Amino acid sequence: MTLRTETTLAGYARAAVAMKTRMHEFCTSTAGSEYTRAFVEALFENVPEADRYGEATPDQKVAEVINRASGTVWAQGEAYVLAPAMTAIVAAAAEALDLTGDLLAADAAPTDGGVLFLPEPIYHRNLSGKVSGIAAITWTTVTSPSGRSWLIGGWADRDDPEDPHAVHIRSYTQQDPTLRSRLGPYVMTNLDMLPIAAPVPAVEHPDDLEPDRDWETAPDGRYVIADATARTHVWAAIAYAFWRIQAQPIAVAAAVPLDRPARRRATRAAIVHDTRVVMLRRTSALTETSDGPARWHYRVRFVVRGHWRRLIDKHGQAYRIWIHAHIKGPDDAPLLHGEKVAVLAR
Repeated sequence: MTLRTETTLAGYARAAVAMKTRMHEFCTSTAGSEYTRAFVEALFENVPEADRYGEATPDQKVAEVINRASGTVWAQGEAYVLAPAMTAIVAAAAEALDLTGDLLAADAAPTDGGVLFLPEPIYHRNLSGKVSGIAAITWTTVTSPSGRSWLIGGWADRDDPEDPHAVHIRSYTQQDPTLRSRLGPYVMTNLDMLPIAAPVPAVEHPDDLEPDRDWETAPDGRYVIADATARTHVWAAIAYAFWRIQAQPIAVAAAVPLDRPARRRATRAAIVHDTRVVMLRRTSALTETSDGPARWHYRVRFVVRGHWRRLIDKHGQAYRIWIHAHIKGPDDAPLLHGEKVAVLAR
């Protein structure tokens, strides 16, 4: 049972709870701890050696925090499933996002901890040109000496036949047949930290990127976000874009009831089984009010690109909304295929 093969709301709910259960079991297992430790060691170049007193090294402490946080969020976090029709919207919003210097409030996320499943993954290309699918994103709040932050994890589907990262995993299992049994259904591929009530740091891009690098190809027709052009770290950008869009009128988050057998299994395993499927809301065309004389009108229809709009709430706090790409202009006007717009003004 995987979300990749489901097509109904009830199927999404069953698969989401099943994946949460299996991932919680993995994160709390010895194999999960070993994977997290190896993952953290790969993130840091100079791993300090254990001192003679046998105390935990910094990488061990970080791995313990990450593993504990991951196990908790997979068990206790509320589950969201992003319907395939919404994937391109969230991906476009994430790619256009620049949070540099922003102060994010603690209620920017819908919950303190959550799991977002993407049945149709968004793909990520790192600075070395490698591509991996983002099939799930987790977020949970953590506290450090520098303050509170969201710990945001990106996870690839281990068995996705189209994901280049999953292809590499399958090649490794041919050399070590026990590897697959030691992995969960999702494999952590990266981590981001998004500060709460502190300026979001700028993304630093190395100056020695090779423009003619031999990049790995992603599956045809899928959205790819590259580190080389991202203005906010990719996983943090996708998480924030989802948080904002799921709360806007463009989307509807439908609570999906779980069948009794699956609900009982989740209860026995102490897994939060509430699941919401985030779908594109069906909307009717907007009509402009005709109060007063018209001062100008469009003679053509044209495409407005998706973009973020900054607003201020009643408490004086700044926030953003995503304006999805749309066609503007009279229904009976010709569609302009270009960047210029003709306006008839009085």
